[in-house]
Amino acid sequence: MKKRIALFGGTGQTGSLFLEKALSQGYSLKALVRTPSKLTISHQELEVIEGDILNSEDVARTIQDCEVVVSLFGHVKASPEWLQTNGTKHIVSAMKTLGLKKIISLSGGGLPFPEKDAPKFVDKLIRTIMKITVPKILNDAIAHYEVLKKSELDWIIVRGPRLTNEAPKGTYQVSWVGINSGTKIARGDLADFILQQVEEEQFVRQMPFVSY
Repeated sequence: MKKRIALFGGTGQTGSLFLEKALSQGYSLKALVRTPSKLTISHQELEVIEGDILNSEDVARTIQDCEVVVSLFGHVKASPEWLQTNGTKHIVSAMKTLGLKKIISLSGGGLPFPEKDAPKFVDKLIRTIMKITVPKILNDAIAHYEVLKKSELDWIIVRGPRLTNEAPKGTYQVSWVGINSGTKIARGDLADFILQQVEEEQFVRQMPFVSY
């Protein structure tokens, strides 16, 4: 019997591909969405919860009766400054209350993982540019990592470089920033790797970087 997944961010570009792939592989999901009409998929194994990631009760309703959390929500235009951090706090609190242990969260390559990364000049340059151009997103990503790190849950933060909508290749590299890492990944391939982490334990409490 496959795990039931609580999904946050299912209407996003990567989230919708993850949702489609998970349903096609026999998973049952509960998805929290602010605007259900944005969901292009309906399925007997998909339960849609209308609500907001910043509402703790909505988050708890979504996680209830699930076994693993997949958190793919992120910043859009006019998002609150600490969207990912505060949303993750609600998720962690509900997981502890309801007895869930595993969460897979999505972030970008700008989020550092000094334990394994070996950033090259270009990686450092990209991170510097992010600090200047999108400090809100980068600072929020770092703070959300701190929430997970302190949670004592079995967390995995999946990181990627520039995301594209090209057709998935079905093959990709899983490494660390600056180590056999590329500069782009198709959203479909990233979604494939995220789904694999629902069952796998190799990267628990780590931040793998997925690229071509």
